[in-house]
Amino acid sequence: MPDTRIAPYRVDIAQSAIDDLHTRLTNTRWPDELDGAAWDYGIPLGRMQELAEHWRSGFDWRAQEAAINAHPQFVTEIDGATVHFLHVRSPEPDATPLILTHGWPGTFVEFLDVIGPLSDPRAHGGDPADAFHLVIPSIPGFGPSGPTRERGWDVARVARAFAELMRRLGYDRYGAQGGDWGSGVSRLLAVEAPDAVIGVHVNYLPHGPVPHDGLPEGDIARVERIREFLANPPGYMRMSATRPQTIAYSLTDSPTGQLAWIADRTREWTDPAHPLPDDTLLTNVSLHWFFGTAGSSARLIFESGGPRGGAGPTGTAPLGMAVFAHDIVRPVRSVSEKANPTLTHWSEFEEGGHFAALEVPGLLVGDVRAFFRGLRG
Repeated sequence: MPDTRIAPYRVDIAQSAIDDLHTRLTNTRWPDELDGAAWDYGIPLGRMQELAEHWRSGFDWRAQEAAINAHPQFVTEIDGATVHFLHVRSPEPDATPLILTHGWPGTFVEFLDVIGPLSDPRAHGGDPADAFHLVIPSIPGFGPSGPTRERGWDVARVARAFAELMRRLGYDRYGAQGGDWGSGVSRLLAVEAPDAVIGVHVNYLPHGPVPHDGLPEGDIARVERIREFLANPPGYMRMSATRPQTIAYSLTDSPTGQLAWIADRTREWTDPAHPLPDDTLLTNVSLHWFFGTAGSSARLIFESGGPRGGAGPTGTAPLGMAVFAHDIVRPVRSVSEKANPTLTHWSEFEEGGHFAALEVPGLLVGDVRAFFRGLRG
């Protein structure tokens, strides 16, 4: 019989691991840089030295650890993998269960700022009828879930694991929300548990290039951006999709390498008007570093078949989409509706980027509330 126990958990990084991080940062061997290179070749040397020095001497990991541990956390084993998750019950007894799934290079900390407003709207100026019981897992292979231990952990397997997690928690009717990988997981969760998932809200809904016939000018620009992205995927994506083990050595051995790998993507995908605080960035990077999940988080792209692997159906569950202006790519509504017959909710925002829960948490919270308001009961 599989072990289905759920055990309490706290993030508790050994001081020796923190000291080792500081020593490695002190001993960083820095590369050269061309004069006037700025961001043309990647993250600039000056910016990296600034971030690394703050990580070494100014960043308070123990404060971040305490903020994480202020929320109830648990671990369980599902399908041979450890699954770490936050489980925040709303004070409202009739709250709707909701599972929130992060993406890459994120971790569960993406959602810390939305926990209060979603679980206790009464205390945050909202309607208590909009309350949610929250389950916020770490994807196997990410952060406190630790590295996966065998082949085959693709996005569909993650969805199956999360369906089992919700069953173990006793939730037989719930919603799902996510962006990046969390979008694919949430949509496949509705396929895996069609009688349980009442609706899926996402802030990332990829589709491929389509003919321009009949599309307005703004939509043509979006389609061309999608075409360009798929034709020339970022370097991290090519590497993760083909050689995740090769890049894992550099990222697992060098904290500066891990920092650059994530900081570059974070800056590229974030609304310039809502830059992430350095401490937020470093908390996310620290979780990948301390738990050694650079390689296993990259394997998710490899196992899922590359950059399009997160795409998938939503079954019969209603689907809601929030489009943020500075995301990697922005889908076209008419194309998305054809590909997703259950798409019933579409919002466009003039600010925010790929990390909406961190950049513009109020906008995301409001849209999640609006979507699920008609699906409760």
